[in-house]
Amino acid sequence: MAVQAAEKDGINVEDDHLNDSLGSAGLISPDKEDLSRLLTVPFSGRIRGGMRPGKKIIVMGIVDLEPESFDVSLTCGRDAEKEAPPYDVALKLRARFSDRQFLRSARVSGKWTEEEASTVYFPFIPDQPFRVEIHCEHQRFRIFVDGHQLFDFYHKVKSLSSIDTVRIQGDLQITKLG
Repeated sequence: MAVQAAEKDGINVEDDHLNDSLGSAGLISPDKEDLSRLLTVPFSGRIRGGMRPGKKIIVMGIVDLEPESFDVSLTCGRDAEKEAPPYDVALKLRARFSDRQFLRSARVSGKWTEEEASTVYFPFIPDQPFRVEIHCEHQRFRIFVDGHQLFDFYHKVKSLSSIDTVRIQGDLQITKLG
């Protein structure tokens, strides 16, 4: 299993000694202990160079056996861990299992947008693997799950290059990021 962490445009796992020792390696293949440490949930990783049209983020994982929910968010401001002021969230995807909803929202200047909920079907199954792709286009993010396009989310954060962090939390294991 490989983690595409230092790929030219990929997600950069925050781990200084790893980055220093490998320089700008194209592909990092850590051993099992490293892999579990790098991709632990909650996860936060840097999107090198921020988002731009044509760029995509891929999250592969396995849903927990008895999940409540999990989130995948694209956010602005690597160092804004403290909640004052809250960092902007360009896209928050939340899979909620109680009512089988796949929700989308954003937070701009501290205010959350109304959640968008419509989807053709709920794509996640407990204890099963999945692949989420977030394609960045000029006007919107286009979201695919397991190769099927599910919905679009029009940009609320207009400065795409400021979207520099992927955050993942909840009832899942991450197996690969790209």
